[in-house]
Amino acid sequence: MIAEIIAAGSEMLTPFRQDTNSLFLTAELNDLGVQVAFKTIVGDNLDHLTAAAAIAIGRADIVLFSGGLGPTQDDLTREAAAAALHLELHPDPAILTALYKRFAARQIAMPPNNAKQADLIDGATLLENKNGSAPGQYLDTVVNGLRKIVILLPGPPKELKPLFAEQVKPRLAATLPPRFLAKRQLRMALIPESQVDARTAPIYTQYPDVETTILAHSGEIQLHFLCAKPTLAQAQARVDQLTERIEAEMDDAIFSSHGESLEDIVLLNLGLRNLTLAAAESCTGGLLSQRLTAIPGSSRYFLGGAVVYSDALKTAFANVPPETIATHGPVSEETARALAQGIRLRTGASLGIAITGIAGPTPGTGPDADKPIGLVYIALADANHTHVKQLHLQGDRERIRHWSSQHALELIRQHIL
Repeated sequence: MIAEIIAAGSEMLTPFRQDTNSLFLTAELNDLGVQVAFKTIVGDNLDHLTAAAAIAIGRADIVLFSGGLGPTQDDLTREAAAAALHLELHPDPAILTALYKRFAARQIAMPPNNAKQADLIDGATLLENKNGSAPGQYLDTVVNGLRKIVILLPGPPKELKPLFAEQVKPRLAATLPPRFLAKRQLRMALIPESQVDARTAPIYTQYPDVETTILAHSGEIQLHFLCAKPTLAQAQARVDQLTERIEAEMDDAIFSSHGESLEDIVLLNLGLRNLTLAAAESCTGGLLSQRLTAIPGSSRYFLGGAVVYSDALKTAFANVPPETIATHGPVSEETARALAQGIRLRTGASLGIAITGIAGPTPGTGPDADKPIGLVYIALADANHTHVKQLHLQGDRERIRHWSSQHALELIRQHIL
């Protein structure tokens, strides 16, 4: 079965508010073996909301609405759902009584417009809202010979989440056919999306029962696999079979097969080999160190380092000879090499990683005046060898800094391998 989530509210069509309820609902539905195929955000317009509801009811087995159940003129979910189903609304005396009691307990006269919250779609079951005044509704019906489940939920997360967990999820679990979802995720760094797809598409297209999604994000490619079967064992076996074939094709390009981050894997590999790491960062300003130290337990393998933004601190903290900087510039292979070697010796770490570059938006100065924005050098030193990687990165300052840290982490991972 597939589901569609409709978030009602014009505020979510502005730059200032986001729909987060759908993330919670998706996770809960997946837990029941239901795949969310569509998500829609609709403003507070009855015609637009009715049209979206009609489309959703026509193409999904389960349609969930969040929001639009309040007392104001722009709360239109009840009216739109009823219109799309060609059903009537009728005031429910029990809901109306409960609303009056709620306001009386607060010693407030109930405004007349709150009465619309008692309107129930014909055939729907009331879902009591213990945390707010807007009750939900649950309707299990037949439309054009097909079973449809339509669920109306309040918008505030503190109301929607407990209501769904206590009243909706048990109903769905009791009435839906057994279905289980299995998921896997493979992650690769610094490989073009097109290259990944060219190599993996001949494999994953052989598994039409497994939904494959390729995501490109900030120097990383993710492959997501999702499969639904009558038993979890069947679904997991199918997903695992596909991922094993993808892993064999992509080999060491894959740094994670269960969703771990690149920094997670770097720290794990350092620990497995009893290695320690220290960093000397210039253009990234501590970003690499921040990514590593965000992982609990990282202090066992990441000793620390220094943000060596000025030339003087490159010498003071990492023992870079001043003549190296004067001759070759702070952004150079020679300086990067000296930084990596110097920070390793200064801290006693097994490995020293260094990043120096021009992140922009202005070009370099002094010895680096003729060097372009995006020029970055990354060096990794151990007791016997120092490897330097030259990069020409594109984009704004933030992107160059992030990609520099990504390249540094991948260089460490590949070195350990």
